[in-house]
Amino acid sequence: MSAPRRAVALVALLGTLFLLGGAGSVSAHSAVRETTPGEGTVLKSAPKQVTMTFTESVGITDDSLRVLSPENRRVNAGDTEHASGRSDSVRVPLDDGLADGTYTVAWRVVSADSHPISGAFTFSIGKPSETTASVSAEPAVNPASGALYDIARYGAYAAVALLIGAATFVLVCRPASAEPLRGLVRAGWWVLVATTAALLLFRGPYERGTGPSTLLDPELIENTLTSRPGWALLARLALLAGAAVFLVRLGRGAAAETEGPEKEQVRPKPVVLAVGGVLAVGLAGTWAAAEHASAGIQVPLAMTSSMLHLLAMAVWLGGLAALLTTLHRSEALLSAASVARFSRLAFASVAVLVLTGVYQSWRGLGSWDAVFDTSYGRILVVKVCAVVLLLAAAGFSRRWTGRLTDAEEPLRVPVLETVGARAGGSADSGPGAGGSSGDAGESTSAAAGDGSDEKPENESEPTSVPGARRGALRRSVLAEVVVGVVVLVITTVLTGTQPGRAEIETAAAEETAAAGQRTASTTLIPFDVGTPGGQGKVQIVLEPGRVGENTVEAVVIGPDGGIATVPEIRLSFTLASQKIGPIDAGLTNKGGYWGTSSLNLPIPGTWTMKVTIRTSDIDQVSESRRVKILR
Repeated sequence: MSAPRRAVALVALLGTLFLLGGAGSVSAHSAVRETTPGEGTVLKSAPKQVTMTFTESVGITDDSLRVLSPENRRVNAGDTEHASGRSDSVRVPLDDGLADGTYTVAWRVVSADSHPISGAFTFSIGKPSETTASVSAEPAVNPASGALYDIARYGAYAAVALLIGAATFVLVCRPASAEPLRGLVRAGWWVLVATTAALLLFRGPYERGTGPSTLLDPELIENTLTSRPGWALLARLALLAGAAVFLVRLGRGAAAETEGPEKEQVRPKPVVLAVGGVLAVGLAGTWAAAEHASAGIQVPLAMTSSMLHLLAMAVWLGGLAALLTTLHRSEALLSAASVARFSRLAFASVAVLVLTGVYQSWRGLGSWDAVFDTSYGRILVVKVCAVVLLLAAAGFSRRWTGRLTDAEEPLRVPVLETVGARAGGSADSGPGAGGSSGDAGESTSAAAGDGSDEKPENESEPTSVPGARRGALRRSVLAEVVVGVVVLVITTVLTGTQPGRAEIETAAAEETAAAGQRTASTTLIPFDVGTPGGQGKVQIVLEPGRVGENTVEAVVIGPDGGIATVPEIRLSFTLASQKIGPIDAGLTNKGGYWGTSSLNLPIPGTWTMKVTIRTSDIDQVSESRRVKILR
């Protein structure tokens, strides 16, 4: 396989593994902290608005909150907006004079890390009622739109690594020829442009949960362009335009500039390094500004850490791709000094990755308890183990680099025919025969780089040692790339997992909210006693649905949808796991419904609720349902 094909294969491998790493279900970083009215709350009077608070800032649209009446009629009195200027709280005003009954709130927002999240909850005015409001059970993200968006997103990650890493390798490591790497740089630039443009188009359907057919919907495109992720993507395109000019001028200026006996490129001017650094930092900033680092605690420090983490990843992984490409190009002479420079650069990149990774892990976890008690913490432990393997692989690469530097030899192997001629034998004999044919065949010259077959008399005979060292280095670098890709796959899964800090905060908020709110459990149970007109439904409202004293109301709804009267309704509760029950609720006829205010349930758990409806002196039927009783 030729070097360009190997480079393309490497990029394809990175993109595929990135995609596979994020192909599972995404747990967005933001979660509901509190709702007003609360889930299942029964209010005495109609509220003026509905408010939701999340664990971090969220993006919204005009209809992010939809409040539906029992008849499935929308009762929003205005557009959804952030509450009191807070980016983590949203609200919507409601119509005046809302009737009694159960209302459904369907919500959809975009987490600060760019993942859409959605859900629904109910509250009641006066008393709970049957509702015809229909809330879609479809996922927050359309599967097709989500897959396309993920392909573009992870393709952009791989492309920026290739672009920044290969360019940095040329500028800092200064190989004898940049020609083998120009294809990598061009591929990185074009793929990044294409994926950024694709993200601008896919963002709308991704956020709204619609299919790819809405890709060119003007409203969705307008919403994207006026959002923070949209601004970041536009800035990325502008920076890529500047990068194109920079790379063209750099390529023209470096085409004929070489120095030294090894034909090494001259050291770039400080202004060149400065401009390239600014462009790289700007590109990294477009990720930090649009994703999780831009929300939560310590935002300035988190964004700086995120940018450094991305740059270190790009320099290290993209540089490895550039090194592998150069090692596989037989016409390119790679000096030991260039490899040593990359070794130092890679070591610095790994150090930055470790330091920023520790900070980001602390920011995501928040406490030691979250290490093993949350999904984020457990995945992070796996990543740490993979990083240890990565450092071990990097150590082997540095060992071979040190040997090459000590030998002060360029990374090349004498041509077999030349070695054979000097040894007076065939290509299969002489000093060059000790190396593998694969390693030896990748070299083009036995001289110091001038292309001549003549060897100065004061030089010793070349041996196969440089070729063997080159092969060993190539294998160790390839192992480093493989382990690095594994680390990136785990990182992709980690970025799609709710941080331990947010998970623990959400659980605590839900527990506090549940303790401070009176809730109601409404269960609608169909029944059929097997006689004409003996069908219907019984609606059972259990308030507050918690340990201790509860109020129960049972209403029978006849076949025509109206309230029906029956001779008797009996209700009992059993908690089989604790061998408690059956506890008779002791319902009495309240004139139109059956109820009690003295049902006492001693402990929390999932109870079995059994209801018996007697429609005549001889006709009755029993049905059972499970109901959760909170602490």
